Amino acid sequence: MMADEPRPSRASAARLSLYLRCLEGWRRDGRQTASSRDLAAALGVGDAQVRKDLAYLGRLGRRGVGYRTDDLAAGIRSALGIDREWPTVLVGAGNLARALLRYRGFPERGFRLVGLFDADPRKVGQRVEGLDVFPMTELARRVRSSGADLGIVAVPSEAAQEVADALADAGVRGVLNFAPAVLRLPGRVAVVNVDLTIQLEQLAFQVQAGRDG
Repeated sequence: MMADEPRPSRASAARLSLYLRCLEGWRRDGRQTASSRDLAAALGVGDAQVRKDLAYLGRLGRRGVGYRTDDLAAGIRSALGIDREWPTVLVGAGNLARALLRYRGFPERGFRLVGLFDADPRKVGQRVEGLDVFPMTELARRVRSSGADLGIVAVPSEAAQEVADALADAGVRGVLNFAPAVLRLPGRVAVVNVDLTIQLEQLAFQVQAGRDG
């Protein structure tokens, strides 16, 4: 996608990720084509919304035929920016970090974890899931040498802002925050928060609302 072309909104990008999951499942089943109506039915959204989202990808479909699943999946990957490799560093070498390092979805999507850091001297020097744990004093140098664009924050809430600041100062352009804290970073750094407690709160609300209704 060229710099002067319209880009999907965050909401559209989130739906594109879901469309991609559907397409990958259909491709594994041997399905070669799909329509906007198929995607709409699979995700419970309107046909018009699907067509609007897919319009960001250019002319990939054919009237009366639909989209080739391979072509549409490739177009979505390009729009999302996951048709390339993303070197990523992880700060925090606790249990969450171990789980994240074992998650195969990251390398399958092109997110390559290239550095692991922790402020605890007892953890520095350990090897966790194939990565050596480095001190925070090494963060900036190793971010530069690895070309890491993204950083993952997996530390307690009280340390999250300091860690995020260090990642921003080191030059990362995006932060995935697992800490239950609101981060304040320069506008040049994108932030996505993953707070599982909030997700459970929202699930409880939906269940309760359905019961009360």
